[in-house]
Amino acid sequence: MRRATAQHLTDDVLAWWLATSPDDRHGGVFTCWSNDGGRLLSRDKYIWSQGRWVWLMARLARAGRLGLVDIDRAACLDRARRTAVLLRDHALLPDGSTAYLLAEDGTPKPPGPGQELHASVFADLFTALGFAALAAESGEGEWGDLAERLLASAAGRIATGTARTEPYPIRAGFRGFSLPMILVGVGAEVLDATGSAVAAETVQGAVQKIETMFLAGDDVAEMAPAAASDADTLLARHRTPGHVLEACWFLWQAGLSLRRRGIAAESPLFEADTLADIAIRAATLGWDAEQGGLLRYADRDGGAPRGRRTGDRYEELVADTWDTKLWWPHAEALYTLGLLHLETGRDDLAAWHDRLAAYTWRVFPAGPGREWVQIRDRAGAPLDKTVALPVKDPFHIARALLLMIERLAEVPPAERSFA
Repeated sequence: MRRATAQHLTDDVLAWWLATSPDDRHGGVFTCWSNDGGRLLSRDKYIWSQGRWVWLMARLARAGRLGLVDIDRAACLDRARRTAVLLRDHALLPDGSTAYLLAEDGTPKPPGPGQELHASVFADLFTALGFAALAAESGEGEWGDLAERLLASAAGRIATGTARTEPYPIRAGFRGFSLPMILVGVGAEVLDATGSAVAAETVQGAVQKIETMFLAGDDVAEMAPAAASDADTLLARHRTPGHVLEACWFLWQAGLSLRRRGIAAESPLFEADTLADIAIRAATLGWDAEQGGLLRYADRDGGAPRGRRTGDRYEELVADTWDTKLWWPHAEALYTLGLLHLETGRDDLAAWHDRLAAYTWRVFPAGPGREWVQIRDRAGAPLDKTVALPVKDPFHIARALLLMIERLAEVPPAERSFA
């Protein structure tokens, strides 16, 4: 499995991206592709994607150094560094946040008429993620310092309720799971790269928020209402199975990161069996019994999201796209289910992994030398529709494949019981 995964990563996914998309003149990567990868629709650069590209290139450089993938390490590290320089020189704003969008040459631009340069704390945190990975692989301390600074700024704005969250606005009176979730994921990476006490505290605080605000048994709410009177709304009732599955490996990794630094990681959310129960519930809730695959959104009791409407913009997104089949939940779920099976030996995780793998490999890959058709309708047919940013994402698929390769390198084939 490790060899086939590495081959798909290098010969298909990365082969397409590296042949079509790096901007080796200005730094960064072009991501505004049509869903089928046939047309570049814009040469603008969303910071969300650029920070992720830094992470991917830096981690591929590491994988090349360790002999895990057959790739030009020096070229990957150079692309990571050039993209990081683009972000450092053009995306960082004086208030500690980042611009949302750059022109091809790096000029910051508002995402729309009359809008401000900064629009999303997620852009800040993906930039921090990339800087942390580059610091870890290059040994260049500047990037770790910048990552810590961005993480602290973002965490502060999240704590005070002033963080902006495009393209997923959070309605007043609700709390979004995506915010503590991303603080766990990015905080752990910054901790690994720098040993930062700020990063460790950020991770621990975010885990506590998840425990107290979003978790009930093995169920994780995507949006938690501050008032009990809003518990009947679609916003409160809907679930995002892909987010929960992705968060499970974030939490596992964060626990490892804390323990490596000699920091206590005592929450049940750092334990593999607890995470396995959460992952199984998310997979069960999200699985489309009619067509196969994971639904983008589901009701907390299963099926289409339902509940009282408030007229919220995000609510419209949930109602309009709940039954789409997207690249990132499937990629993230494959890694989480495989990882937690290896950690627990549980047969139910192996069974879910194999069921999801059969669907994913049948539906998403675009063919030899190409990536995935990332956005599909309920039946699995390609869907030319924007579901978040107007981009083709270079991150989730490649990251999940790379993490699978890294984890499988630690496990003898005879000890694996999933396909």
